[in-house]
Amino acid sequence: MLCVGESHTVLVTGGAGFIGSHLILTLAARYPHWKIINLDHLDYCSSLKNLKCLEGTGTYKFVLGDVCDPFFIEHLFSSEDISIVFHCAAQTHVESSFAYPSRFMHVNADGTDVLVRAFQARVSRFIFVSTDEVYGQSLKQAFDETSPQRPTNPYSSAKAAAENIVMSYWRKHKFPVLITRSNNVYGPRQYEEKVIPKFLSLIQHDQKCTVEGTGLQSRHFLYVDDLTEAFMTVMERGVPGEIYNIGTNFEIPIIQLARQLIQMCKNVSNEQLDNWIEFVEDRPVSEMRYPLISDKLHRLGWKSKVTWIEGIRRTIKWQEENPHFWTLIPNKKEENLTPAVDIIGSAKTN
Repeated sequence: MLCVGESHTVLVTGGAGFIGSHLILTLAARYPHWKIINLDHLDYCSSLKNLKCLEGTGTYKFVLGDVCDPFFIEHLFSSEDISIVFHCAAQTHVESSFAYPSRFMHVNADGTDVLVRAFQARVSRFIFVSTDEVYGQSLKQAFDETSPQRPTNPYSSAKAAAENIVMSYWRKHKFPVLITRSNNVYGPRQYEEKVIPKFLSLIQHDQKCTVEGTGLQSRHFLYVDDLTEAFMTVMERGVPGEIYNIGTNFEIPIIQLARQLIQMCKNVSNEQLDNWIEFVEDRPVSEMRYPLISDKLHRLGWKSKVTWIEGIRRTIKWQEENPHFWTLIPNKKEENLTPAVDIIGSAKTN
């Protein structure tokens, strides 16, 4: 069990992204005396606007860098006394993974290997953020942590490979890794390639929701605050070498999700709902559902608290109040930086 009364330096990779930024805000509120380092490459789905409230605080620092650069990572670890790592950085868009599979394997698996090699014997916790998609699909039986990996797309295959990398270091060196696998996460500030913010943005601009395939595939949706609380539980009470499912009981077919969001955002009759929906070509492989059993995490004291209705209302409210949040993000990384940023170059010498 982690001694939370002590002072720690926490590294969050991908900290300017959706999940990473919510995690950093939770850490800053829960442990104001801890130092938090946000390492991010500032890809298209990341923004320092997510963490503007922490700018200028003495316990938070942003570092621009790439987890796949071993010289940079080694230099970072030699200059910072990091004791806890949350590895959130990843390429996550499933449709894009079919078009660029090597990129997903490079970032998700090779980048993880770079981090683990640099962190060996230096940290007390290494929390690897994985996905329920490593299990593949199940029409009936829910997955527990002992269920086999059966990934069906390049994204989940890369995550499964990364899991195998970190677990190999646990088995051989007792490297203190903990793996989390969560259902789909949603909430404010999520990039618009994901299904809920995508639908909300389309509705907001009076456009039809584009539903892939039949829309009968269903997903379990977990509010982001419940996810970050699960991360805190795993960090504080999780057992190294273990895997923890982070699941929710709320499940909804994508076609029903689209209809519900349309009704919540527009004054539309039931008869008019389908006028707001357009069916488009499905992804090459589309799983029907990913049910999880989270009893292991429940025994540590965590359970989801935010209901679907409350969570989606918060998300819709944020979307309505911030309609141009992503469209106004600068294209150049330099324009997205603040004076507080550290840009650490590669430590490699010619």
